[in-house]
Amino acid sequence: MKKFMMVLIVSLSTVLFMTGCGSSNSNSASKKDTLIIGVDDKFAPMGFRDENNELTGFDIEYAEAVAEQMGMTVKFQPIDWKTKETELSSGRIDLIWNGYTITDERKKKVLFTKPYLKNAQVIATLQNSDIAQLKDLLGKAVGLQALSSASDALNANPISSEVKSVSEYADNVLALSDLKAGRVEAVVIDEVVINYYMAKEEGSFKVIEESLAPELYGIGVKKGNEELLEKLQAAIDKVNADGTASAISEKWFGEDKILK
Repeated sequence: MKKFMMVLIVSLSTVLFMTGCGSSNSNSASKKDTLIIGVDDKFAPMGFRDENNELTGFDIEYAEAVAEQMGMTVKFQPIDWKTKETELSSGRIDLIWNGYTITDERKKKVLFTKPYLKNAQVIATLQNSDIAQLKDLLGKAVGLQALSSASDALNANPISSEVKSVSEYADNVLALSDLKAGRVEAVVIDEVVINYYMAKEEGSFKVIEESLAPELYGIGVKKGNEELLEKLQAAIDKVNADGTASAISEKWFGEDKILK
């Protein structure tokens, strides 16, 4: 009898312990209130550091507004843009949100929200450059951000086989620095980014009229996390509809560029 009671007590204790653990895990999962967002912190005007080394930009403010609508806070995690999908799939970040172009190749790796902004890959040169058309890249040294859609856009154009060389950089700031230093003669870059730098450094750069490829920006969510994607998209739709997103766009671009 004593032996039976001892076994019963041990069994009940085990059940209660396991139940307690299960409740704790369930509650901690359901109580997640912070979104960790992976960003390239040198991607002005979408996400970059200001003179006080604080993160700012269109995507930063847009993400904060959407997170508030979701009843969540955000933590921005600067990442190596070359490893963005790995950071997402590993769970170290919850979202990729920083001028992230929607492509067929990326759709195989992540879930995407609906597009929220139009963009294009363009050719930037120095103001006094003789490069005026795509064909003028013949025999020229070109720079671009590594593992970005700029690389995809260039490779998809026949001119890619005619350029002298292609240098890859960790970010657009380094690419533009080498352009000014004369180490490359043109940079393939996001239109929204070069527009920002042309306004900031008036007279330094120009963009040729022919663009390489139109693009759409979206937010990347880990494959299999349809629940987060659904909640995120619902919040984005509300922020877009109530005028909040448009106001942020007007602040950063001088016009409402939000896709609704």
